[in-house]
Amino acid sequence: MSSAEATRPPGRLDREVPDWATGALVLASGEVFWGRGLGRVGRAVGEVCFNTSITGYQEIMTDPSYAGQIITFTFPHIGNVGSNAEDVETTTPAARGCVLRAAISEPSNWRAAQHFGDWLASMDLVGLAGIDTRRLTRRIRDGGAPVGTILHAADGAPDVAALQAEAAAWPGLEGMDLAKDVSCRQSYEWTETTWRLGAGYGTLGEARYKVVAVDFGAKRNILRNLADLGCAVTVVPASATAEDVLRHRPDGVFLANGPGDPAATGRYAVAMVKGVLDAGVPTFGICLGHQILALALGARTSKMHHGHRGANHPVKDLETGKVEITSQNHGFVVDKDSLPDGVSMTHVSLFDESLEGIKVDGAPVFSVQYHPEASPGPQDSHYLFKRFVAMMAATG
Repeated sequence: MSSAEATRPPGRLDREVPDWATGALVLASGEVFWGRGLGRVGRAVGEVCFNTSITGYQEIMTDPSYAGQIITFTFPHIGNVGSNAEDVETTTPAARGCVLRAAISEPSNWRAAQHFGDWLASMDLVGLAGIDTRRLTRRIRDGGAPVGTILHAADGAPDVAALQAEAAAWPGLEGMDLAKDVSCRQSYEWTETTWRLGAGYGTLGEARYKVVAVDFGAKRNILRNLADLGCAVTVVPASATAEDVLRHRPDGVFLANGPGDPAATGRYAVAMVKGVLDAGVPTFGICLGHQILALALGARTSKMHHGHRGANHPVKDLETGKVEITSQNHGFVVDKDSLPDGVSMTHVSLFDESLEGIKVDGAPVFSVQYHPEASPGPQDSHYLFKRFVAMMAATG
């Protein structure tokens, strides 16, 4: 770090290019955060959000639910344990890039196979370090999630006006169906189980249940958790119809997580879910799958001010009174006042009292807004997978 860099506060908002800067984040409003470029040389535009997780940055960057988003990590030391080929949630990341406070250090972990900056470049992701992420996070918290352009410059002074114009022209996530972009194109079978120290990922042995998972942008570890409990999983595209799902004669249907506006995805997915519900098949939804289920039941969804993203969100189970620490990633929410008769709220956020879970009274149908698969942790909510299996056992 140069002496000039050391005296400049990171995350400067003026348009004068610091002599140490090799990249920038330019918001549609005109604010400029200068930094040092990482990963792929180039630029990308998307919604700027923040994630408060301390661990799991590689899983976060490969979560398909981050399609169209630039992730600001509030924890300052990102990349310090490197990266590897195992801790990924999809083969091709859909996130637009990431913003970090500190420069990425050399990895210090026995599982590290690659420097995180090199991994970002190999995944075609633009990164930026040296940003005052506290200031940027406060900007998002107070003003809502902005649109921005992230730049890693090869050489020359960046054209701030052009970057701002590019951000201003981006339509935003509201009304955008991104599930079709991250979903699989054809059905496939999933048999991989969760990772264990000394053994890596396992393989499903004897299958007790057949589950059809609708891929709106599914994280791999969700599928692994189902396989751990004896579920042979058939993954189908987001565009699958009820007939496509039911022809597999499933014991249960899983509605996966995913990105974008649930109302946009619901234009084709709601009809599928209604058909599954009419058939009486046990159904479990997570994240976008939860929102699509709620829409099929007659509820409404809306865009949140800045969303929930992190591995430390407290959620109360209204049926047991217990509080779970949960992993979350969503920018839309089911409006709890819109739940129809016969649908009950089961979980609530202790941060803002937003709806975090529902069930259909008297039917084997439930969903949660958060991620129980612990990727990254915590593991408080693993019981939900067992609840799904128990429902399939009871109706089988």
